[in-house]
Amino acid sequence: MPTQRTNYDKAPVITVPGTHHSWTGASAWQEIARHAEAQSSLSHRNSTLILVDTYPGVDFPALKASIGRSLPSYEIVDLEELAALPIEQIDALIAGNLTDDRVFGVLSHHNLTQFYDPQRLKRESDRLNTNQQATIVVGWGAGLLAREDATLVLADMARWEIQQRYRRGAPNWRSDNGAEDNLRKVKRGYFVEWRVADRHKRSLFPSIDYVLDTNSSPSDGTLITAEAFRAGMAAAVAAPFRVVPFFDPGVWGGQWMKDVVGLDPAAVNYAWGFDCVPEENSILLQVGTAVVELPAIDVVFTHPRELLGELTFARFGAEFPIRFDFLDTMDGDNLSLQVHPVTDYIRDNFGMQYTQDESYYLLDAEEDAVVYLGLKTGIDPEEMLSALQRGAEGSESVPVEQFVNTFPARKHDHFSIPAGTVHASGAGSMVLEISATPYLFTFKMWDWDRVGLDGVPRPIHLEHAAANIQWSRDTEWTTRNLVGQVETIAEGPGWVEEKTGLHEFEFIEVRRHWFTEAVECTTNGTVNVLNLVEGDEAIVQSPDGSFPPFVVHYAETFIIPAAVGRYTLAPHGTSVGHRVGTVTASVRGTQRV
Repeated sequence: MPTQRTNYDKAPVITVPGTHHSWTGASAWQEIARHAEAQSSLSHRNSTLILVDTYPGVDFPALKASIGRSLPSYEIVDLEELAALPIEQIDALIAGNLTDDRVFGVLSHHNLTQFYDPQRLKRESDRLNTNQQATIVVGWGAGLLAREDATLVLADMARWEIQQRYRRGAPNWRSDNGAEDNLRKVKRGYFVEWRVADRHKRSLFPSIDYVLDTNSSPSDGTLITAEAFRAGMAAAVAAPFRVVPFFDPGVWGGQWMKDVVGLDPAAVNYAWGFDCVPEENSILLQVGTAVVELPAIDVVFTHPRELLGELTFARFGAEFPIRFDFLDTMDGDNLSLQVHPVTDYIRDNFGMQYTQDESYYLLDAEEDAVVYLGLKTGIDPEEMLSALQRGAEGSESVPVEQFVNTFPARKHDHFSIPAGTVHASGAGSMVLEISATPYLFTFKMWDWDRVGLDGVPRPIHLEHAAANIQWSRDTEWTTRNLVGQVETIAEGPGWVEEKTGLHEFEFIEVRRHWFTEAVECTTNGTVNVLNLVEGDEAIVQSPDGSFPPFVVHYAETFIIPAAVGRYTLAPHGTSVGHRVGTVTASVRGTQRV
């Protein structure tokens, strides 16, 4: 089933201040050539050199064809074909990262230079230094040949777009695996290619001359200058902003998002909505009259301190640690019964430095909705694992409620799910999942006798799950620690602030504001992630006018960078005179009071 993306008006564009230009199609390459020729003249060289460094996933044949049509007098050098190691050597190099598992690998710490033959790189660099012909070097790693007078273009792309291309049959970088299981292609991207690519991309940011948006296609992508790019990144961290959300169907998916978010009514269902995963999402920049779509992670990489705050950056580095997404089972089905790895396990087995702690905030729920959470007191672990094994083998269904607690799920309930806790969202729920950013590490234990949308059984990882289930989290512990943890923190005229979680094992702090009047807030020097959980509209304003008013709508997630400091929340539009609610997540212990 095709994935539905929302219209651009679901993510307000970030206006890039100043006068900047953009180019598309042939005019983009002609602008690049103009700049390169000027650079060559200044350096008194007899030839021009353009380096087009491509993020893996860019439509490489289409890009080269576009350049060839636009600049026929230029020699085009395919750096990947010229100097990349044979894919068999690269496969052997990264075999330990990919593993034999369909889903899980080990995070790569490779550098891009390890994927290239150093002697061939040097020979090409030497040749270019004496070459008399105007040349364009294209490929992932073109920036490795950088010299002072070269014009450097970054052809960038968001990870979510790459994943859509995988589904349409695109292979991994230099791999002949277009028809391979999509989960394996994503695994190679997640654990190896994107890690290496981000490491390389960050090294290019100080020296790029242009950025090319390739989320659509290279032939009609939009080119902006490095100055416009940098101004856009700076503008993003100076005010509240939203990323471009995306939505996906699933075997358990529901119907709520179709109606409330306004998605394709003809789709069978929507299971997931990703409204704040900067690793995956993109942002929109208004550059003159053009709207440019770039990876949201670029904001994290270019301005981590302003976005995250000094203490959050000190703890996580240039990584956005908080994730907001939707799980829609309204008129749908149960999620798989699952557990996430504890920190010690995810670090030692997968190379992640922190784990997939989660929580379920109920935006809506049917009358009989439940959350599966924690284990029933007195169960026999071996009996449960044996039942799960028989279920995995297909010999019998698993009597889940014999082993796992169920709790009624009501609108605005909030359930904490620290790693190691057995859990699942039941049918009839609309969950705003507030969690740590690692999102791939779900150990499914039972999938209710289902197969995936592709007709293939979804992966079960019972061995991983068994190593991480915290058997002491029984009925009493779960009830006492993870359910109904609401505490009033402060209140004033027209507003109340509550703490709704998360558990002390988790690093995320969540506060809920109810307000009928404007309420004053502050980032306290750390990034805030919010969602409007009640009310049609709210407005975010700066007490000193440092950013323009920012309007958000029901169920929208938005980011307030640490550098923003003070801000106010107030009902807006049709919500004026009514009670409005937001939830705010931040990293516990990183606030500067």
